[in-house]
Order: sequence, then structure tokens, then C-alpha cells
Amino acid sequence: MELDPIRRERILAAAAKLIVANGLQCSMAAVAEEAGVATGSIYNYFKSKDDMIRGVYAQLADVICGRLIPEADSPDDAKARIFRYIFDYIDFIWEDRERAMLFEYLSSVPLISMQELSQTFATINRYSLGLMAGGQHAGLLADIPPATLAGYIGGGIRNTLKWRRADPDPLTANEREELALMSWKAIAK
Repeated sequence: MELDPIRRERILAAAAKLIVANGLQCSMAAVAEEAGVATGSIYNYFKSKDDMIRGVYAQLADVICGRLIPEADSPDDAKARIFRYIFDYIDFIWEDRERAMLFEYLSSVPLISMQELSQTFATINRYSLGLMAGGQHAGLLADIPPATLAGYIGGGIRNTLKWRRADPDPLTANEREELALMSWKAIAK
């Protein structure tokens, strides 16, 4: 039987929404209702609730990679590449409140093992570590492990924007610039 990729995406979107709202207490029946599918049909796409949760993580990792990793190597210098990464990260987190909440939840309360988490996000981790190592090699970044630098940027941006969302006004260009500059100054040599 050929499975409908659009239906699979609806199931994952429903699961993501309910995980943010209710944690793991969301039932497969609730996911099915939110997705507009029969409960039994979820099992055509996912063997179990754990398998569906892995699918939510994998989908999020794919979206992150698509937004933060350039399609081609940039001829820009290391500083420009790092700033582009910082600005892209800010935009990624700010653009979609629900996705940002999902990312925050899934990174704060991992629902899969750390080994699976590492494997799921391996592509973006390799990219960000390489970016930070390249910045160090160019003499731009502090002599701190690249994983710490990348983690600090991501965590700082996510946390800052999480609290900024309490203000109903849109993020201004000036705020975006200030956040990028703070992120840069935190890791720069």
C-alpha cells in the first residue's frame, strides 16, 4: 500500500501541536482527531507512539537543516557565515511560535535517548560545529569548544526570544540586530 505523504505530515503536525500542549499525555486518538484521520490509520505510518515521536524529532531536524544550512558553500568569510547563521537562527525561532515552543520542549525534555537525539540532529550539529571551528581557525572566536559556542548561540537566542514573545509587538529590525550582535560578542575572541 502506498502511503500519502501529506497525511503523514498532518499526523506529525498534530502530534507536535499536542506534545507542546500536553506533553506525552497526548493519546494516539487525540492525535488522530487533530489530524483528521482514523486512529488505526496512524499505525500505517508509525509502528508506535514512540515511533511517531521520533518522526516529530526527525521532521524538526529536517526543517532546522533546511533553514540554517546554506544550499551551497558560501564564498563569504568566516565572520559573514557566522553572522548569517545567527540571523537565520533568530528568524527560524521568531517566525513560528508553535515550532519554537516545540523545539524548546523537545530540547528541554528529551523524549528520546541522548544517542538518538544526537543522531537525529547530526547534520545540523556537524554544520554548526564546523562553522564554529572555522571561526576559531580564522582567529575570530574564543578558544572554547565549538559545541559550547554553538550551544550558547542556540540556547541564548531561543531563551531570549521565548521571553520576548510576552510582548505582543513584532520583533523589530533593531532588536534582531541587537540580538545578533550580543550573540556574536558572546563568542568572539
